[in-house]
Amino acid sequence: MAHTCRGTISLHGALIHTVDSCTFVISNGGTQTFHIKAANEVERQSWVTALELAKAKAIRAMESDEEEEDNTANTIPSEELNLVVRELTVRLENLKTCYDLITKHGAALQRALSELETGDDLANKTKIVSERATLFRISSNAMINACSDYLQTAQTQGHKWSKMLQHERDQKLHLEEMVEQLARQHSHLEQAATRHRPNATTSASDDEDNEFYDAQEEGGSVTLQEDSSFILNIPVTTHHNHRRNSNDATGSSSEGEEGNSETQQVLVVAENLDNMDVTDRISVNSSQALTPTLLSNQSKVVRKRRTRVTDKPNYPLNLWSIIKNCIGKDLSKIPMPVNFNEPLSMLQRLTEDFEYSEILDKAAQAKDTCEQLAYVTAFTVSSYSTTSNRTGKPFNPLLGETYECDRTEDLGWRCINEQVSHHPPMAAQYCEGRGWRCWQEFTMTSKFRGKYIQIVPLGYTHVEFPATGNKYTWRKVTTTVHNIIVGKLWVDNHGDMEIFGEGSAKGVKCHLKYLPYSYFTRDTQRRVKGVVMDSGNQVKWVINGTWDSKIEIAPVTSTSGSMENPVYKTGNYKTAWTRRMPPPDSDKYYNFTLLACQLNEPEPNVAPTDSRLRPDQRLMEDGKWNESNQEKLRLEECQRARRRQREAEAETAAAEGRPYPPYEPIWFGKEKEEGTDNLVHVYKGTYWDAKAKQDWSKCPTIF
Repeated sequence: MAHTCRGTISLHGALIHTVDSCTFVISNGGTQTFHIKAANEVERQSWVTALELAKAKAIRAMESDEEEEDNTANTIPSEELNLVVRELTVRLENLKTCYDLITKHGAALQRALSELETGDDLANKTKIVSERATLFRISSNAMINACSDYLQTAQTQGHKWSKMLQHERDQKLHLEEMVEQLARQHSHLEQAATRHRPNATTSASDDEDNEFYDAQEEGGSVTLQEDSSFILNIPVTTHHNHRRNSNDATGSSSEGEEGNSETQQVLVVAENLDNMDVTDRISVNSSQALTPTLLSNQSKVVRKRRTRVTDKPNYPLNLWSIIKNCIGKDLSKIPMPVNFNEPLSMLQRLTEDFEYSEILDKAAQAKDTCEQLAYVTAFTVSSYSTTSNRTGKPFNPLLGETYECDRTEDLGWRCINEQVSHHPPMAAQYCEGRGWRCWQEFTMTSKFRGKYIQIVPLGYTHVEFPATGNKYTWRKVTTTVHNIIVGKLWVDNHGDMEIFGEGSAKGVKCHLKYLPYSYFTRDTQRRVKGVVMDSGNQVKWVINGTWDSKIEIAPVTSTSGSMENPVYKTGNYKTAWTRRMPPPDSDKYYNFTLLACQLNEPEPNVAPTDSRLRPDQRLMEDGKWNESNQEKLRLEECQRARRRQREAEAETAAAEGRPYPPYEPIWFGKEKEEGTDNLVHVYKGTYWDAKAKQDWSKCPTIF
């Protein structure tokens, strides 16, 4: 499992489920799926049972290896090290004592032998020599035994010491290569910046405080005419629903679109920009803050919510001492202290996707399907707006952890999230708003590469408008955190996103490109551009903007050029989304937006598994980081104990020849996805009724 190749599924993160009496499916939750058919039902059940047991064994082996690596990586704990040193010191003192005795008795024996040669009382002196020789022999035997003890102790610790030294040597070589590469890149970037940076007044090398390859400040906008016209390469697909292909990852965030060898180049040209109607650029509720809003006929008082959290304390921590041992590992499986976290769970972070839910409200009112998809596209981009300055890691949810967010009174939506799987980590979410409903099954792969951390989302997000039956599906793009070692942390989102229409909107699609940050491009940084096409592959709307500032959309008014390289002219742009900037002092409290500050606010009558009740997260928010780290370790160990108990019960059931039911989520159930053999988690629709009755009898004890 440590050396997999492309196309394989790692067993410890595999999802295994039965389709029918003879068929079962193994998938990694996103890009790879195996469909396997057995000869009969008994054979199918034998395979599923064997694979589940092998998965449990693989997880145990993986965790034991990681624990051994962690023990090695932390050298030897100070108490154990002191114990070994004390023991070796005692052995060494014994050797010195034996040496002194041998020296003493050897000298006495030498004197006795000398006296034997010169004396007269031969019998008495022979007795003395015999006694001295006996003492010398005893001292010699003691010396031999002490040497054996010392050698045995040294050999016992030798394996551990040699493994530790080899680990440190490998890490040192890896670090040397990395730093050397960083130094070369730094030098090249300084030289290139001097040559290419426009209006540069000083060389980067002249600035002693220059940060390594930092991204530009936020808030770049797309208002220039040259930014409103662009060229876009669109993948040519022969079927609209290619997300069903397990090996095709173009619906997500892959850095290169290897699966699409054929592309079509289109040119988008904006007309009449100089005479653009200013009212077309007004954002959809862009000035609306997250404050309570009531309709004229409403008399209910909306709850007043907090506007900030406790300031982040300044706890110094050696970053490299922790992350140097995590290179190449999955980020979700690294036991990180809370010093690198933010006081929100991943379930709460997913809820932040709906900060700009008013865009979906606007989309629900759209009469034209392509225009509706243009607004949906703007909504997908808005979910990345906070990533530009949020570098804290959310808490990994415990299995069975939930999070509810009911903002029906002021924002018009409510959602429920649940952590439905631990291997692989997977969350399910369902949200309903004004004329729309949205759901997703979120899982991801993440790798730490030394210089950067890369998060590749798996699973799909869906939004449906029940009034028309229009449904749209997409997968999120790659997020990369740069400058882990040198310079200021900064985040980039990049890759291609395909949004496909289903149901009544079948055939309509949007191709969206997130341009990677480039130090040398003349293009606007954090740029996003794309087109909405109808079922006849004709471009109807154009998407343009940046993922950290705003998105503008424009209808296509005319088409020219060839079929292979068409030119689309657009009408006036209008702003579909504008970012609401966080408060000026938000850097003191994790760069939280107003909604983020309210997500972990204590709420009455929530489920006992709700993230707000998680003690380590609450302690961190209160600034008690040391206590939070201790509580985090306790919760993780309790979760491991529960998993080991389930594995033991599964092994017992297998030995007895009876099936063992796998873990089942409380509020989401597995259902077969339409058109595929994949099982997806679907909301059962029972959470809000249970909350109204305060019936939490099904909830496990996880905190």
